[in-house]
Parts: sequence; structure tokens; C-alpha cells
Amino acid sequence: MSGMIHKSLDKPEETRPFEDGKGRLDLVDLANGGVGRGVFEPGWQWSKHVKPIAQTESCQAAHSGYVLSGRMKIVMDDGQEMEVSPGEYMLIPPGHDAWVVGDEACILIDWQGFVDYAKRTA
Repeated sequence: MSGMIHKSLDKPEETRPFEDGKGRLDLVDLANGGVGRGVFEPGWQWSKHVKPIAQTESCQAAHSGYVLSGRMKIVMDDGQEMEVSPGEYMLIPPGHDAWVVGDEACILIDWQGFVDYAKRTA
């Protein structure tokens, strides 16, 4: 049996800023992958603030997460859409765009799709 792990997203091992200061990803590394806290500021949109970093037409990360605050609209490449709000769990497959709805930052915890999210390559 492995030992216990204690890490804080308030002291992340890595922080990845989004384009134009529209938020960031705070990441802690675990043996089975990373857990991240995404802070998406009002006006943030994946296609504007992460696409230049990812260099893909749509977000190709799968997400499994929980919304702490704010709201976010997600639209799949095939047109399916949903909006998530505080207290909700979300499961989103690859192939989507997303943006903050309203004037409150959307903060969420994701334990699936943030390991390579907004990671700049050399």
C-alpha cells in the first residue's frame, strides 16, 4: 500500500497562465496523474485564450471535474452544448470550445484533463 499524499492547489507545483491574463491553471502532480484548478476569468474563451497555446482547432482534452464557482458554456464540435454551474460535476469528451458566462470567474477542479492543458511547448 502506498503512503498518504497531501498537496495544496494553493501551493501548486506548476501554474500555467492563459493568453491575455484571462486565467490560469494551477496543477499538482499525483502518482496517477495531475489534478488541476482552473481559474477562468470573465471574457475567457478556449478558442481565444488556450487555442494559441494548444495549436488545435478545438480542445482535445477530456475533462472530469467539479465546478466551484461561476458558469461555463461548453459546445462540442458536433453542436451538442451544455452549461455548468457551481456544485455540478461535468464529464466532457475531447472536441469542444468553452467560455465563461457572466461576470464571475469560473473556478473548477479537474482530475482528468489538465495534465497537458495549456502546456506550452518549446
